[in-house]
Amino acid sequence: MSSPTYVTAADGTRLAVHARGSGRPLLCVPGGPGRASSYLGDLGGLDAAFTLQLLDNRGTGRSELPADRSSLEFPRLADDVEAVQVALGLDRPVVVGHSAGCLVTMAWAAAHPAAAAALVLVTPPGRRTGDDMPDVPAIRAARAGEPWYAEAAEAAGLLESGDLPTGLRRDLERAERPFAYGRWDPVAQEHAAGTESQMSLRAWAGFDPGPGYDYAPMLDALASVTCPVLVVVGDRDGLTGAVIGARVASRFADASCVTIAGAGHYPWVDEPQAFASAVRSFLAD
Repeated sequence: MSSPTYVTAADGTRLAVHARGSGRPLLCVPGGPGRASSYLGDLGGLDAAFTLQLLDNRGTGRSELPADRSSLEFPRLADDVEAVQVALGLDRPVVVGHSAGCLVTMAWAAAHPAAAAALVLVTPPGRRTGDDMPDVPAIRAARAGEPWYAEAAEAAGLLESGDLPTGLRRDLERAERPFAYGRWDPVAQEHAAGTESQMSLRAWAGFDPGPGYDYAPMLDALASVTCPVLVVVGDRDGLTGAVIGARVASRFADASCVTIAGAGHYPWVDEPQAFASAVRSFLAD
């Protein structure tokens, strides 16, 4: 990738956008929360047909960490998507969100229901919006025969137990990572190894608006989004599961859900051809 393009947000924060590939632009919003966009890579080879405009959310990657930490909350990150769209001249863009980045994308779409040509929501989360993820325990249990399972399952249980020191939480999340991939092979391990260097703890900590935030107005507004929406999930996603995909799709007027067999939370890593094919087919239609 070349040097990033910098966009100035409404509050003066400098945002980095990395261009990769050639063709129709896809504005890509990473998750984590708090993870730099580099983990998105080439999105399974989509850069061969599209220009990936990879946004480092404020406080991550090459983007500036603002003095106003409340601006790290995901509804404020949605304003940055709008700033990037305008600055780059992306008229009715295709916006791709991953994981926590789906919340940012949804918040932007709710505020601008006719602005996008299409949305692609990859492995959206459910816990923050109160959606059940009932298939996660079974997806995890199906991996019980793998050598890493016992340590990962124990770490997952401890992470559910409540507040933990930052250092311990980081170690447990590292041990839990195999659940996020369809196969814990060298490709997945290499992808996971970059997590710490790509994460901003401040951006992670600032992402959630807090217990008083009401998600209902944003979620209800999604029914007014006019563009087609593709939700992509993996049937081996041990973080958010696959059932959540249909729930998220049901919030939109024109949405479909594709489940990638053998894929986890990062389907472009586990099954790059199937992932890229699903996105290309959707955008061709």
